[in-house]
Amino acid sequence: MNRLLAIAAVLAAALCFATTGTSRALADVDADAVSIGAARVLIGGGLLALIAVAGSVRGRRGDAAGAGVLGGARSAMPEREPLAPRVSTPVVVLVGAAGVLAYQPTFFTGAAANGVAVGTVVALGSAPIATGLLVSALRRRLPDARWIVATGIAIAGVAIVSGVFGAGDVAVRPAGILASLAAGASYALYAVAAKELLERGWTAGSAMGGIFGVAAALSLPVLLLTDTSWLGAPAGASLALWLGVVTVAVAYLLFGWGLRRLSPTTVSTLTLAEPLGATLLGLAVLGEELSPASAVGVGVIALGLVLVALPAGRGGVRVAAAS
Repeated sequence: MNRLLAIAAVLAAALCFATTGTSRALADVDADAVSIGAARVLIGGGLLALIAVAGSVRGRRGDAAGAGVLGGARSAMPEREPLAPRVSTPVVVLVGAAGVLAYQPTFFTGAAANGVAVGTVVALGSAPIATGLLVSALRRRLPDARWIVATGIAIAGVAIVSGVFGAGDVAVRPAGILASLAAGASYALYAVAAKELLERGWTAGSAMGGIFGVAAALSLPVLLLTDTSWLGAPAGASLALWLGVVTVAVAYLLFGWGLRRLSPTTVSTLTLAEPLGATLLGLAVLGEELSPASAVGVGVIALGLVLVALPAGRGGVRVAAAS
């Protein structure tokens, strides 16, 4: 039951992520992607940091072990084997924050260079692969075979939904591909860093608050270097609040809760539900039409997610066993 609830939490987080494009389309504000991304991290990361501090204060009042956000409010769940025990906790937090900050500019750079279809497929498709490789290197064992198959199916579905197979003879720029791959690697960094904190006994709130709180502080100068006039308009302020509260604070609390109970490889595959959710929101909210190819892609993504979510049969090894 805990596993099913964790899967549901990650899928709910992916649905929150999926509202990013729809909310931007509805707001229709003239703002640079870097400025929107910095405001998003600043608001959402600040909220997560406040939640972590509040949880730490309550923990101290209840005689719980822990020393604040960077000390990591402790979880009641038993600690398990850390992924990188020789790396100090502050370094883990900084690595995770760097991953958060690097994801958005590299993602949009790749999309601008090669188009949204190619950029999305390379970034989202490489994220679970990068996560699997990083966890394998740290654990010194390969991911579960079924996870590899399920992830491959889900990535194929993302490619079909994006329309990349119908892109024709579009020239692909190597620099854009590298940027999209960097986005996937950035995701792997903060996912694995968060998992490391959780394995050291941090709560989901403190892990997300620590990583995103540092990222929020670092995003402030980035935001101030951009044109922030869009924040003065009601639509711009509403967009910033939605992105910060829903797609960061709420989403990553759900993400962290699920990550506590699942492996980072499993979680990275489950978050491929984001393009599925974005497609369905486009249909329901923006009045977009679903092509036959996209309908097939939605089904393929769903199949991959079902495969990674199902428990292993008797004698099998669960996909989450790497956690």
